[in-house]
Amino acid sequence: MFEPIAEQVVAITLYTDVFVVRGKLPTRQRRLSDILNATEHDFIVLQDVVIDEFGSRTQPIQSEFAQVNLATVLFGVGDTVVEALPELRTIKIPEQALISVPPFRITGQIHLLPERDLREALGELTGRFLPVTQATYWSELVGEAKQTAPMVAINHSRAQILAPHREVDPWAGLDRAAGAAGESEAAVAGDGHAQTGVPDPWGERTPAQGT
Repeated sequence: MFEPIAEQVVAITLYTDVFVVRGKLPTRQRRLSDILNATEHDFIVLQDVVIDEFGSRTQPIQSEFAQVNLATVLFGVGDTVVEALPELRTIKIPEQALISVPPFRITGQIHLLPERDLREALGELTGRFLPVTQATYWSELVGEAKQTAPMVAINHSRAQILAPHREVDPWAGLDRAAGAAGESEAAVAGDGHAQTGVPDPWGERTPAQGT
């Protein structure tokens, strides 16, 4: 048997459709996804809360306590990744993924059970909040620039698309040096002089202009 984990106060950031909610929560859970999944209610109560509204120029709202409806939460952000206890650990395979949780997009690693094809593994990916590690999240619609976090926990019911993802280099397979040389050759005129875009002061003179 392993000893129970002592209660600790953790900092949590929750993104909803309209707000960014930052606060603290006493818990015995180690990981953010476990914290959000373990609650017996459809809400959590945070303390020392700061609430920002997307696109608002007003001052953030501060409150000693706030109840947050988990159904409205798109995803939560954790500051650190906590390894599972060895006796509780299930071996999983990381897979790079793209998750659409409108108006946000998230890329990072989801963790799938091994010895299964990808279709089967995705079908077994269940839970109210799913952990995504080494995550990047952003939203062009609400003007949220790209940010990174060791872990985010996405609301499975709010995610519209969850798919394996690979970054593609648009220059892959192209010879950039050859392309640059081709552009240089195209800039040379038929008489062998480079076209620099600056008029030749000795060209196209009339007799009245003299030498």
